[in-house]
Amino acid sequence: MGNLDSIQNSIDYIEKNLKSEISAQELADQANFSIFHYYRLFQMAIGMPVMQYITRRKLLHAIYEISCGSKIIDTALDYGFDTYAGFYKAFKREFGYSPKQFLNNNKLNKPYRINLFQEEHIMLTHKKLNEILTNWTLENETIKDIFYESGERNEHAYYVGDRYIIKAFVNLGSLKNNINISKSLKSLGISASTPIKTVDGKEIVEDGPLYFVLTNRLEGEPIKAFTMYEDDYKNKARFVGEIIGQLSLALEKVDAVVNDVNIYDTVKNWALPKVKNMLDIPESFWKDTIEYFGSIYDTLPKQIIQRDPNPSNIITGEDTWGFIDFELSERNIRIFDPCYAATAILSESFDEKDPEKLARWIEIYKNIVYGYDSVAKLSRNEMDAIPYVILSNQLICCAWLSDQDKYKNIFNVNKKMTNWICNHFENLIIPS
Repeated sequence: MGNLDSIQNSIDYIEKNLKSEISAQELADQANFSIFHYYRLFQMAIGMPVMQYITRRKLLHAIYEISCGSKIIDTALDYGFDTYAGFYKAFKREFGYSPKQFLNNNKLNKPYRINLFQEEHIMLTHKKLNEILTNWTLENETIKDIFYESGERNEHAYYVGDRYIIKAFVNLGSLKNNINISKSLKSLGISASTPIKTVDGKEIVEDGPLYFVLTNRLEGEPIKAFTMYEDDYKNKARFVGEIIGQLSLALEKVDAVVNDVNIYDTVKNWALPKVKNMLDIPESFWKDTIEYFGSIYDTLPKQIIQRDPNPSNIITGEDTWGFIDFELSERNIRIFDPCYAATAILSESFDEKDPEKLARWIEIYKNIVYGYDSVAKLSRNEMDAIPYVILSNQLICCAWLSDQDKYKNIFNVNKKMTNWICNHFENLIIPS
């Protein structure tokens, strides 16, 4: 058995016994390592000390149970905290928020089981981040975890005080692309997070296998998917489409080395074969869809795109808007971004038992397209291709999620969502 297998066995054991007392010595004995060797191996594999990891998992499971209605004090005691005060202090120390603040700001899902062989993990302690922040003399600033609207924690980024964000990368090339694109966009008048130099003038700090960058925090707050359905939802959607259109026009002028992606080939040769048997859709539908999308694909304009314009990556303020995270940027058909924004909103809010909300989403989707078109004029072929890109996004998403233990719940939602899109495909057609 390899070292990583041993650590994975420890992780699985910890997960099954979170309401029991677990010691590092017990885990080391199970793995047949000395306690000192085990400490080192665990830290190398996970990125944090074993006892901190155990405490973190206890806290995450406890706060999830509390969010489902369990009594706070009873849950804290179940997970080994002698008092609520002890639970509160441990939670605040680990996440930077009180339990109440955490519950108010996040929609929680059951913590996923970590699989070291399937996923890339960057687990950093706040102590380690404080060490890194000495490069900017910000080691005394408060560090807070960042959470997505889904409740999942961002494992790559942290708030530093009220003004900054620090991000960790494994891939230096991805980080450099993010920096280059963000700086180019800022020079073109688009609000984007750009790096802040260290005291010795560096944009990137290297520490072991990781690379760190500190950026300014854009003014405003991320868009939340559920707010897109409220009040004047059509105009909200048009606004999202318009600013993605503005971003698209700016990205057309950016010179950066990025991957060149053919979404049609990806769907035809990988995503569709992988997931179509998981979906309740006739073979004839797939045949017609692939045939038509292929017939117009080469006519669709390609350029650098943001690639991940989900609501949490769009920051809006009273008189400002901007985008964050360009590490996934690639060269692709330009209509990918408005389509992805629409499907991201649906994914965050999908409920197959709420036809009124689904009907409203179709209007949101169309108005995102109309807003984009008002800024970056779309050809007729692009308009015709949009429903196929919406479906392609979903197929690629489902194919990727199907192999990820971490995202089982999200995969199940997106599988139902893809079936719904196929069954309502006619409603996605943009009229002439």
